[in-house]
Amino acid sequence: MAGAYDDRDGWIWMDGKLVPWREANVHILTHAMHYASSVFEGERCYSGKIFRGRDHSARLLKSGELLDMQIPYTVDQIEEAKYAMLKANGWTDAYVRALAWRGAGEDMGVSARRNPVRLAIAGWEWGNYYGDAKFKGAKLDIAKWKRPSPETIPTAAKAAGLYMICTMSKHAAEAKGCSDALFFDYRGYVAEATGANIFFVKDGEVHTPLPDCILNGLTRQTVIAMLKERGITVHERHIEPGELEGFQQCWLTGTAAEVTPVGQIGSYSFEVGAITREISTDYEKLVRA
Repeated sequence: MAGAYDDRDGWIWMDGKLVPWREANVHILTHAMHYASSVFEGERCYSGKIFRGRDHSARLLKSGELLDMQIPYTVDQIEEAKYAMLKANGWTDAYVRALAWRGAGEDMGVSARRNPVRLAIAGWEWGNYYGDAKFKGAKLDIAKWKRPSPETIPTAAKAAGLYMICTMSKHAAEAKGCSDALFFDYRGYVAEATGANIFFVKDGEVHTPLPDCILNGLTRQTVIAMLKERGITVHERHIEPGELEGFQQCWLTGTAAEVTPVGQIGSYSFEVGAITREISTDYEKLVRA
């Protein structure tokens, strides 16, 4: 499948039924377009099975709750819809995007309690999110924006509004020839990339930012469990920017990113070392098991 995302053959599940791709539209006065009342999930299906699909569906519902937006479906119903979409499109390996949002309705202002909460599930065939950086090591810029305090926005939600600075930061990074950008948080600690969590290696031990103002990614959780099963010490903690110079290896994790090594962040360089290669290989085996 190729071409613009609004002009493709295929099917998208919307509000309980499969809709031809080009007809999966919303009204211009959809609340989410004006006030960012939207949450989503990104998932991958490998060989006909969505990796941690139920966990993703549960997190979607939780994100809705955090935005005071009750999604009118259960985990079971969302799972059924995902597989119906995949079957309709004939896919066994694909990226899956579940999206819930406040639609158009009786309200058109900040308050929108009378507007329906809608749900759509789309998908597409997608290769490596970072292209050949998956093998050679991604190059990261350092974003000028910072991840916000949980006192300003529900940072535990996978909410569309939280990604505005991600788009701007990734555009700026790409203009410099980088694959992505690294955020610091509102306190100045190392946080995450625009759509992925980050890990570092020093003297055989792994360090990763504490998810107290960033999303505790499902891939992040999976990789931490894998590292501990291998007997590798994992430190979840606040990481100062000055520590980047002392780390020897680095990688990103995310449903789209999977496990992608990082070769450079700003002026700091990292090797694609043994732990990075092994955890990437082990993750590939796990998701396809």
